[in-house]
Amino acid sequence: MSKITTELLLERAVPRSTRLRKIETLNLSKLQLKTGDLDPRLFSRLRHLQKLDLSDNLLDKFPNSLTLPDLRVLNCNNNKLEDVTALKQFPLLEELTYENNVYLTLNDDYKVMFLLQNLRLLNGKDITKLADHVRRVNSHKLTSKVTAHWEKFFRDQLPEKYTAEQVKSIKKEFLQSVQTNVVYGPSSLSEFTRWRVKMIAEEFLAYSLGLELNTDPEPEEKMGENEEESTESPREAAEDASQVTVRPSKRKRNNSKPGSGNKRSKSQANTEEETEDVSAEPLHFLQCHSKGNSREDFKTQLWSCVFEPLLDCGARKDPIVSSSRTVATCGGESVCLIDCETGTVLKKYKVATEEFFSVAWTTLTMVISDSRKKSHNILAAAGRRGIVKLIHVASDFCYGEIKAHKKPIATVCFSPTQETHLFTASYDKRIALWDIGIPDCDYNFKASQLLVLEALSIPLRIALVPTCPDQYLLAGCEGGCFAWNIKLDKDKKSRPFEALFQFPDEDGGVTTSHRVDGLAFLNDDVVVSKSSKPGCINLWSWSRSFDMKAKGCQRTVAAVILAELEWSTTDLSYLTLSTCPAKAYVFCGDENGSVWMYHLSNYTTAWSSPKGKRSEKRIPPTQILKWPELRANGEQLTEILINNVVSDPTFTYLVVLTSVNITAIWKKS
Repeated sequence: MSKITTELLLERAVPRSTRLRKIETLNLSKLQLKTGDLDPRLFSRLRHLQKLDLSDNLLDKFPNSLTLPDLRVLNCNNNKLEDVTALKQFPLLEELTYENNVYLTLNDDYKVMFLLQNLRLLNGKDITKLADHVRRVNSHKLTSKVTAHWEKFFRDQLPEKYTAEQVKSIKKEFLQSVQTNVVYGPSSLSEFTRWRVKMIAEEFLAYSLGLELNTDPEPEEKMGENEEESTESPREAAEDASQVTVRPSKRKRNNSKPGSGNKRSKSQANTEEETEDVSAEPLHFLQCHSKGNSREDFKTQLWSCVFEPLLDCGARKDPIVSSSRTVATCGGESVCLIDCETGTVLKKYKVATEEFFSVAWTTLTMVISDSRKKSHNILAAAGRRGIVKLIHVASDFCYGEIKAHKKPIATVCFSPTQETHLFTASYDKRIALWDIGIPDCDYNFKASQLLVLEALSIPLRIALVPTCPDQYLLAGCEGGCFAWNIKLDKDKKSRPFEALFQFPDEDGGVTTSHRVDGLAFLNDDVVVSKSSKPGCINLWSWSRSFDMKAKGCQRTVAAVILAELEWSTTDLSYLTLSTCPAKAYVFCGDENGSVWMYHLSNYTTAWSSPKGKRSEKRIPPTQILKWPELRANGEQLTEILINNVVSDPTFTYLVVLTSVNITAIWKKS
C-alpha cells in the first residue's frame, strides 16, 4: 500500500487544507518515499500546487505523468535521483534544487536548463543567462553541426525511392555516427552534448526524411453515461499525434518567389525587385486532431488557431518583446495545445459529440486563495453545438460552458480591453456579447448575455476596431461586410447593423452582396478582407470609409480601397486570412496547399496619410510557401486546402491548418 494518501496530503499541506484542489504548498520531506509511492492519479488532483518539497527521501526518478500543471518550486535535495529528464513535465518550474543526489552531474544541470524554459534558480544559483546560452547558442551550434554531418556523409546515401528498411538502416547509422563525431564544448559536458545531438538528429530526420513516429494510437478512454469530455495528459496527447512522411527531394526548399507555379500578372512580373525571401523553414507536420485517434484520418478539417498570450510578468508584458510559442488549434472533436518549437502536443481536450470551429484566449485575474489575485490564461472553444467551453489550461480543466446559440458558432473572439467580454458569431445570424465572469477558487462562475447584434446573413469572421474596440465591431458575413455599434451605454440590447460596406466587383461596378470569408486589421486603420472580387484581397481604410459621427442605422457606405493584393483565382470559400500587425504581414492559404505572404511595411506609411493614394497595381505576394510532397502510408496526400494561417506576434512561427487533418508549423530563420 502506498505511503501517500489523501489524508496525508491534506495534513502535510502548508497550511493544512480540506481539499486537494486548494493545496498550493506541500511538504513531503523525510517520509522515506520511493518512486512508486508517487501515485499519478492522486497527484493529478493537486491542480493548484505551486511548491513541493520532496527532500530527504529515497527517490531514484520521477514518474512521467504526475500532472502538476502549476508547479513553480521543487526541492529534491538528498535523494537518489539518477535522471532529470522527467522534470520536463513541469514546464512552469522556476526554482529547482537537487543537491546531494550523488548520481547527478553537471550534465544533468545542463539538461534541466534546456528542458525547463522558465527555470531561473538551480540549486540556489541564478542561471538565467547560462540557460539562455544553452537553449539558443548551444542549440544553434549543434544544429548546424548535425546538419553539416548529414549533408557531408549521408544525404547521397539515400536513394530517390527508398524502402522502410533502407530508412531504418540509415537512421540507425546516422544517429550512431553523429553522436560519435559531433563534438562541442568541454569534455565535462560530453554526455549532455551527445544527448542534445541525438535529440537534434532525431528532429532533423523527422522533418527532413519524414520518419513516422513509432506510436500506436491509444484506445479512447471509457466514460460514464453522462460524460462526454476528456482531457489528455501531455504524454497521451503526444502519443495521439503522428508526423507524416515527407520526401526529401521536395524538401530542400519549400518556398518560392511570387509566380512559382502560378500564373503571373503584368504587375507581378514587373515587381521582381520588391520580392524578398523570408527564409521560413518547415519544422513539423502533425496529425493530432484525428477522430478516435485514428492515424488513417485525413478528412478532419482544421479551422482555427491562436497563440497563447504570455502572462504579465516582467518583460513579458509586451507580447512583441517575448511572444509565446504555444498555440491552440481546433478541428473535429478536439482542441490541442502545441509547442511550436518541439512539435509536442502539450494538451488535448476532446468532446466526442462536438466539431470545434473556433478558439480564443483571454487572461483572467482570479482570486486563488487567501484573497490573493493571480493571472491565468483561459481558452474558449466553440463549434457545431452552439456551446462555448471554458478551459483553464494550466489546470487541465474545463470548468464550465455557455449555451450561447441553438445553431453552430462560426467564430469567437475576446475583447482586448474587457477581459471577460466574449463575442460569439453564430449560424443563427446573430452575434452575441457575453460576460463570462471570473471563476472563484472552486470554479463557480456566472455568465450573462450583454448584447445581441442582428445580422442579415451568417457571420463568418469578426474583428473589433483597434482604435475603438468597445464601440465598433466589423463582421464578414455570407451576404457582405457589416459594422455594428457595440457601446454598452445604449439602452437597446438587440441591435441592427449600422453600416453595410460597398466594394468593387469583377465587372467594374460596386456590390454589397458578397461572401466575406476573410477579415482582419493590419494596423489601427487598415482592414484586410476577401472576397468581393475573384483573385484578390482588398485593403481598405476604416476611418476614411466610416464616419463615426454620422447618424442613422443600416446605411450603405463605400469602402475606401487602398490596394488590392494578388491572390489565387479559386472560387472555393472559407480559406481565411490573418495578419501580423507588428511586422506588417498578411497571410492567406489557397486551394493548392500554398501560403501567400505579403510584407506591406513599404506601403503602410503612404496609406496612413489622410490623402494617401490608392495603389493602382495589384500588389503581388512577397513570397509563396509551397506545400511539400507529403506521404501517408506510402501514398501521397493530395487536394490540400489551407483553411487558416496564423503567425505569432513576432512572426517567429507560422501555423498552417489544412483540410486533411495536418497541422504544419513553419519557423522563420
